[in-house]
Amino acid sequence: MTGAEPQSTDIIPKLAGLRFADVVVRVVGGPDAGRELRVEPGPTRIGTAPSCGLRLSDATVSRVHCELRVEPGGVTIVDCGSSNGTFVNGVEIVEARLRASARVEVGQTVLDVDIRETGVEMPLAPRDHFGGMLGSSAAMRRVFHLMATVAPTNATVLFRGETGTGKEVAARAVHDTSRRAQGPFVAVDCGAIAETLIESELFGHVRGAFTGATSNRRGLFEAADGGTLFLDEIGELPLSLQPKLLRALEQREVRPVGSNAVRPVDVRVVAATHRPLAHAVNEGRFREDLYYRLAVVEIVLPPLRDREEDIALLAHHFYRGVTGTDASVPPEVLASLQSRSWPGNVRELRNFVERSALLGWGRSEPAAVHGDKAGATSLESFASADLPLKDARDRCIARFEALYVTALLRKTGGNVTRAAELAAVSRRYLHRLIVDRDVRGASDEAEVDDDDGAQRHR
Repeated sequence: MTGAEPQSTDIIPKLAGLRFADVVVRVVGGPDAGRELRVEPGPTRIGTAPSCGLRLSDATVSRVHCELRVEPGGVTIVDCGSSNGTFVNGVEIVEARLRASARVEVGQTVLDVDIRETGVEMPLAPRDHFGGMLGSSAAMRRVFHLMATVAPTNATVLFRGETGTGKEVAARAVHDTSRRAQGPFVAVDCGAIAETLIESELFGHVRGAFTGATSNRRGLFEAADGGTLFLDEIGELPLSLQPKLLRALEQREVRPVGSNAVRPVDVRVVAATHRPLAHAVNEGRFREDLYYRLAVVEIVLPPLRDREEDIALLAHHFYRGVTGTDASVPPEVLASLQSRSWPGNVRELRNFVERSALLGWGRSEPAAVHGDKAGATSLESFASADLPLKDARDRCIARFEALYVTALLRKTGGNVTRAAELAAVSRRYLHRLIVDRDVRGASDEAEVDDDDGAQRHR
């Protein structure tokens, strides 16, 4: 996935709709025994919160206890960080795939999850792309169908997916195919702005509101008026600011910092997160009412490992983009790409293909950039002259960042904290560059923090 429109415009062969299991959940034990719910395709939450699809009164059940996801081929059940755990057929689980009916225990409540042989068929999009997104797999064409359905409306959309699955590309695609396409698309990373500044960034401020506020400044909500505001990594939004965002969504107005007057805004909000927000709700780090106000329509972007048939399509697209030709990825390279799990998803695949195409397939170390006889650096070392200026500039910046971060980590022996200090950026920002630019080699022995705070070795 890239921000550019894919070249493919062909209508692909018509497939039968994607078939989902027909699932019925019955409460067979506990204070709510006798209740029954037919679960629709997609996520359904179980807990004591009013907004749960299956709301229970059991005091030993968490507000958002677990989630049932009806997916092609079965049902996935995920514990949402509950206090007392989720048990499937007597075994405590974090996440489990159900391919047959099962008994589930949450608190003192017992559920029968009945997965029937007859299924529900859901339609697929007829094309292999939507906006800048690309994929011919049934999973992605189902996502495209959902996006095409919701795009013409003003409904708030929440995209969920692992890092690198293309959440911002998806948000832009919804904007570009909406009635607001001629309006602005404004993106903000809620995790990249200091907590003391984010309110001013979103809602603006008036002169004198705080030290350094020397003039009035409109916020991103006003900048997006008539268009779409994309709130990336919404799970990073400070708890203190969440009521103000909720009010802005419900009242369609903002109050700049230091002002007593409100200003109306006409903005569609699309949000995204890689975090399980239900966990944050249970832990008191995210407001439940804001969560469900954002998730009017919730779309889960599948990881690349769940749509392996798209790897070839994506690899050829990225390769042609960086080379500016109609050439295809060499067959032996393509076979290697299809054998990998791609934990960084589409972003990792894109970075790998672009880097390999620039440096030569099979070379793992960055090549030295040689100048021509006049001492000038060759443009083709970074990007093709056949690309538009903006795309070429973006590729050059990405290449520079990869080289810079690699050199920085080598200099610090893989110490990310020290590297961030030398670069005069936050540790979190540097880690994102490491992930986004797929920096390896010198950083293989470095410990870096995942976005959820857990440590791993690259």
